[in-house]
Order: sequence, then C-alpha cells, then structure tokens
Amino acid sequence: MTLYRNTRYWLRDFRRGGRPRTKKEKFNRAHSQLRNVIERAFGVLKARFPILDKMCRFSFTTQKYLVVATMAIHNFLRRIRLNDELFRRFEDVGLEVSNTIEMNSESATSATQHAFRPQDQTFMHQLRDQVANELDLLVGV
Repeated sequence: MTLYRNTRYWLRDFRRGGRPRTKKEKFNRAHSQLRNVIERAFGVLKARFPILDKMCRFSFTTQKYLVVATMAIHNFLRRIRLNDELFRRFEDVGLEVSNTIEMNSESATSATQHAFRPQDQTFMHQLRDQVANELDLLVGV
C-alpha cells in the first residue's frame, strides 16, 4: 500500500512540523511508523543471521525456507533471552533506520503501478482511503 503523494511522510518531517493535521498526513505518519518498525525487525534478523544478506545465490524455495527458519529461531531466542543486546539495540522507539533506501512518494507510487494490475491498484487506493478515514476518526493519532 503506497503513501499519499505530495503529503508529509518522513517521521522527521512530523517532528519538525508538528502533529499531522489532515487524514492524508495521519495515514502517511502511521505508514512511516509501521515501515520503521518492520525495517528494525529485518535489521535484527540480518544482524543475527548474515546469510539473509546473501540470499541471491539460493533458489527462491531455499530463500523462503531460510527466512522462515531464521524467524522461528529469532522468535525462540526472543522468548528465552529477554536481555539480548541485538534486541535492545534495535528496539529504540526513536531509532529511525538509516541504512535503507529512502523512497520518495513518486518512486513508491511508480514501483507499485508496475507491480499490480489496474483493478488491484484501484482496490489498494480505496483500501488506503478507508484506512485514512478511520485514522482520521481516532482521537490523538
């Protein structure tokens, strides 16, 4: 699901410019926050399992099994090692992942347009609007 174009998106923009005011800004901020959490989770996985950085030489099926296996091991370690250094390092809520490629809204939208059929794009835009409307109704978002 893509963000809204020509609307504030990056978390640092909201830190400088205050709270989101429109439903599109609320959606983009929530999108950015969730993206950040997901990237931190993958950061922990890649730090713990360097094999995930060099997956291209494996078949897709093997890659799929490697990801599932490393996530299972990660979840197991998460349950038994509550004070793990990797978890502490990547769980800083204020941490913005900096080693990712920052996509502007145009490139994100362009990439999505090539990946989906027109009817899928329409559905995803309608779903995004529905989520934005619901976020707009929430107090304190």
